[in-house]
Amino acid sequence: MTERSHTILAVNPGSTTTKIAVFTDEEELFRATIEHDVRELGRFRTIAEQLPLRKRNIEQRLEEMDMPLSALDAVAGRGGGGLPPVRKGAYRVDERMVDQLVHRNFSEHASNLGALIAHAFGAELGVPAYIYDCVAVDELTDIARLSGLPELDRVARCHVLNMRAVALEVAARRNARLEDMNVVVTHMGGGVTSSVISRGDLVDIVADDEGSYSPERAGRVQCRKLIDMCFSGKYDRFSATRRVKGEGGFMAYLGTASALEVERRIAAGDERARLVYEGMAYQVSKDIGELATVVKGEVDAIILTGAVAHSAMMTGWIAERVSFIAPVEIVPGENELKALARGALRVLRGEEQAHEFTEG
Repeated sequence: MTERSHTILAVNPGSTTTKIAVFTDEEELFRATIEHDVRELGRFRTIAEQLPLRKRNIEQRLEEMDMPLSALDAVAGRGGGGLPPVRKGAYRVDERMVDQLVHRNFSEHASNLGALIAHAFGAELGVPAYIYDCVAVDELTDIARLSGLPELDRVARCHVLNMRAVALEVAARRNARLEDMNVVVTHMGGGVTSSVISRGDLVDIVADDEGSYSPERAGRVQCRKLIDMCFSGKYDRFSATRRVKGEGGFMAYLGTASALEVERRIAAGDERARLVYEGMAYQVSKDIGELATVVKGEVDAIILTGAVAHSAMMTGWIAERVSFIAPVEIVPGENELKALARGALRVLRGEEQAHEFTEG
């Protein structure tokens, strides 16, 4: 008897894009990247308010690709960083998760839209909606949770889905098991996060507000200056948050979140652009060095991934600074859509059970 096939829509919302792909079982039928105007997104006060716009854009793109919604058996969205700490693997998106992300989220993060979009399509079509290897997967050790203030214990928030996918890819390329390796992974996109995966577990991270600045985020800033800024009278909670997460990094220094545009300026002789661009490489290298100490320097591989890892200039600068620690592997772009679809497929086939969400 032939096993029934499953068609899955995978959705990965980023800060300025929504990436989608449709798979039938392991076969990718098509993928697309929907670009969003930064000024249009800037009109929304919360991430959740973007849901109708993003869903409508996805529907339009599926229609353009002659993909009927009725053909879908499941929708898998990138898991929300606004959730409380969760386990690795699949979660079914239900009303409790949606309520958490809309009304009581832990972080205003674009990934929150993955669950919201999946749920909206799933409810409309009567098919299951999942997230997989959520941004909020938390395997930190007890010592890694210490922050210096007991009321502000550290929690894990990073690009878990792509980090695990590329780490597994590098391990397979070496004919090794991830469970037998120590790997430092840095994902460079609209935000930058780094992690150390030790023997299969993600035991520590550098979150997007703890380390390097990025195309649109400020990263680590000095606490006293940030507190002074927040109490200066120039900002409310929303505008202060927006300043460090949306208007920071390249946006703050150069007025653009495009790494390609920054490289064009560098090629034209813009020394300010070069300084800011190399500054990100400098800070990413510091993040990697910091995480190497977690495993006492016993690092088997350093992996650079995400959209900005397509830049030979950026990865070259980083490799110059960190290759003394371990060999540097470049896995540019994202494996997130494939990883989402494969995770949902395992659940549909009964090879893996989806967790039920518990409110935080």
